[in-house]
Amino acid sequence: MINLNAPILPWIGMGDLNLYNRIGDFYQLLNSEEVKVNLLGKFLIRYEINNSIDLWFNLNNGKLFKLTALNKYNGTLFEKIKIGMHIEEVLSIEPSFEYDEFEEVYCSNKGIYIETDPANDTVLWISVFIKEIDNQDFESGHW
Repeated sequence: MINLNAPILPWIGMGDLNLYNRIGDFYQLLNSEEVKVNLLGKFLIRYEINNSIDLWFNLNNGKLFKLTALNKYNGTLFEKIKIGMHIEEVLSIEPSFEYDEFEEVYCSNKGIYIETDPANDTVLWISVFIKEIDNQDFESGHW
């Protein structure tokens, strides 16, 4: 169901999974033994699939709002950026990333977050998310 070689597409998805899909669409995948679950606050939930991808859902509307490529994900962002790459190389490919000291991630206004390993400045994970993530009514699920 997850294509670990599929491209990472801002505002759209990754692994052949699309943002905005409903949690029920993932029943078979989420029912597997390789899934870790983490409730974030009262209304957000994250499913980690075998150290390859995280699926983030809003429980108020049941929709997928963020996808995160993890260590075992092989697909690329903008056909060049991948997990394990040095952040300087990432910035030379895509200069829209800016470091957010509060969140401790690199953010792009193109719908992407990148977290790096502080010891060696390599990409640990890449996330794509929905445009409504910063809306005031995001958590209530009105999107």
